[in-house]
Order: sequence, then C-alpha cells, then structure tokens
Amino acid sequence: MIEYERHDLTGVPDYRGVEFEPRRSDYCLLIPVINEGARILTELGRAQRAGIDKQCDIVLCDGGSTDGSMKPDTLALYGVNTLLTKTGPGKQGAQLRMGIYFALGRGYKGVLTIDGNNKDSIEDVPRFIEKLREGYDLVQGSRFIRGGRAVNTPPIRYAAVRLIHAPLTSLAARQWFTDTTNAYRAYSREYLTHPDVRPLRDVFTGYELLAYLSIRATRLGLKACEVPVTRAYPATGKTPTKITGFKGNSDLLKILLAAMAGKYDP
Repeated sequence: MIEYERHDLTGVPDYRGVEFEPRRSDYCLLIPVINEGARILTELGRAQRAGIDKQCDIVLCDGGSTDGSMKPDTLALYGVNTLLTKTGPGKQGAQLRMGIYFALGRGYKGVLTIDGNNKDSIEDVPRFIEKLREGYDLVQGSRFIRGGRAVNTPPIRYAAVRLIHAPLTSLAARQWFTDTTNAYRAYSREYLTHPDVRPLRDVFTGYELLAYLSIRATRLGLKACEVPVTRAYPATGKTPTKITGFKGNSDLLKILLAAMAGKYDP
C-alpha cells in the first residue's frame, strides 16, 4: 500500500491517495463518490462478482465522505485498486479532474467513469473497453438504445433527457446521442490529452466537464458511439441522485448551453 498527498497542481484539486495495488490494466474505471454508504459497497460487490476488477483498475474518487464507506481495509477487500480523496475545492468535476490526472500519470490507454450510487450496470464495463480498443474516443452509455434498459426512471428526468438535454447535446456535437446526462462513459487517452481539449482546468467544478466532453470529441473530428447499459432507480424510497428540484435541472441546462456556445473551449 502506498499513501501520499498532492498539492499545488495546476488544474487539479489538492488530494491524497492510497494505492492498494500498482497498475494492472490498460484501462481504469473512475467512480466519483461522496457519502454513498452501502450503495457503493453493493456496486463494488457486483463488480467483483462480474470480474470487472480483473478487466480494469477500479479507482474511487472520493469527495470527502464522512459516512465510513471509504475505509481502506474494506475497499481493498472489494477489489479497489486506488482510493483518491479530494481535499481541495470543487464537486464532481473536481473529483473527475483528480481521477483523470491520476489516470493519465499512470499511463492508462482509456478511462471509464460511472456513478457510485449503484444505479448503473457496472457489469457492462467490457462493452466500453471493447469500443476503446476499436478506436473510439468517446463511448457513451445509453439506457435508451437497443439492448439498454431504463428502470423506474422518474418521469420528469425521462422527459428532460429525451426532449431537451439529448437533442441539444446532439445538435452541438453534430452526432445523435440519446442519454447525455448519463455519466457512465469511456474516454480514450488520445481524447483526454488532445491539445484542444485540456480537461484539467479549474473551470470544471461541477457538471461542466461531463457536458463539455459530450460535445468536444465529435467537434474535433474524433470518433464517438453509444453502448447499451441499464440504469435502474429504486421502485420506492428516496431517489439516489445529486440533481434535484428545479434549480438542479436548470443548472444542468445552463451548463449545457454554455458548453454549446464554446465557453469551456480552451
């Protein structure tokens, strides 16, 4: 086990890391989490049973959880390769920048991302890796294409994605996408290191990076595609999501419009 801290990195929040294993794969799976409790441990258990930890290195990008779910000894038993804990400012975008910085420094050929709230079919990771190996630079998971499944999607969320967010993203990207708020994705090293992309910038604090990377690839002539996945919301109880209410959805739209206008372009 290797423990360390990183400070004063341009475009990367301060963070500390615990590496349980060295790099084992050409690909890594970044999972941004904060106080996901049993949900992230259930997701990691599913990944382990499906052998995902043998096909890519699982890297948790913690935003500063206080619920006890990020105990290193427990995570090591679940097949986690590395735990990164953000100590600097920012939300999901900062967590992803931390993870991308780590992944690029380790020399991975591709980077996958998935939410840590156990809504997504982590068993489908091989589909993303296959597309990266075929030469795609952006691989978007979609519950709305053939082979995908949308389970208990809240009606307002369904309408917002299908009727507003996906059409606008597709218009900007000049390629049709169907599930553009879905963070279950993969990016090639070539995309993330492209001089006209530069994902490691402080402007990406929240959901800006997801919107930006959805659009930028095809605008630069890089290859993008979708693969089928399942996203399942619980039938009862509180919906596990960080995007809630009118403000949360309106903020997503504002971010998308800014990305469409090129405001995040370097």
